[in-house]
Amino acid sequence: MSRGRGVPMKDLKRSYDVEDGVVSMPSIIEDDDADLWPLPEIDTKKSKFPCCIVWTPLPVVSWLAPFIGHIGLCREDGVILDFAGSNFINVDDFAFGPPARYLQLDRTKCCLPPNLGGHTCKYGFTHTDFGTARTWDNALSSSTRSFEHKTYNLFTCNCHSFVANCLNRLCYGGSMEWNMVNVAILLMIKGKWISLSSVVRSFLPCVVVTSLGIVLVGWPFLIGLSSFSLLLFAWFIIATYCFKNIIT
Repeated sequence: MSRGRGVPMKDLKRSYDVEDGVVSMPSIIEDDDADLWPLPEIDTKKSKFPCCIVWTPLPVVSWLAPFIGHIGLCREDGVILDFAGSNFINVDDFAFGPPARYLQLDRTKCCLPPNLGGHTCKYGFTHTDFGTARTWDNALSSSTRSFEHKTYNLFTCNCHSFVANCLNRLCYGGSMEWNMVNVAILLMIKGKWISLSSVVRSFLPCVVVTSLGIVLVGWPFLIGLSSFSLLLFAWFIIATYCFKNIIT
């Protein structure tokens, strides 16, 4: 029986060369950015805003308090989702008119674990229990299913609640403390106006109402309007941070 020829030593890899190769593999597997395909461009004419929070003024309410409006969150393809009524999520049909302001969010700031133990956020399994997501669109889809069974209420469960719920599923910015107040503040501080006409559309009704009120009623109207805005702002602050059980 003939003996097989031995394999030349030069063809054999040293054991630590193999180990080095194994060690280098997780750096490829754990590269979250590899799963984030490029987003399409923002198209304001077609109302496509990939991974953006979008805002538009509300009829009547924004005339009296221009800092209040209707918001939605967009999928990766730019389609807008917004909580527009009880048990109802609008898809690609933004309620109350086209967006006037937007803020594009950074997907790399989301915790999108590939498995239950793959969290990059500090919350770990708490994030899983709340409802983690594998992708951006997966988070929006999960929140949509949840809010299809919720009753809309301007003061306790509104469009801001829906966006906050999505951001908590994504653990955006390493936080699961998103709510209607800090979502509104984030958009107010960092949001971009789409055009000059959007600014006019957002504030002109308030200017007209305020001017007519002062002319017809006098300065007491301005005092009353300011009090209304202050009370509304105070309600959202107090209800969100002091009475969390009544805020969705």
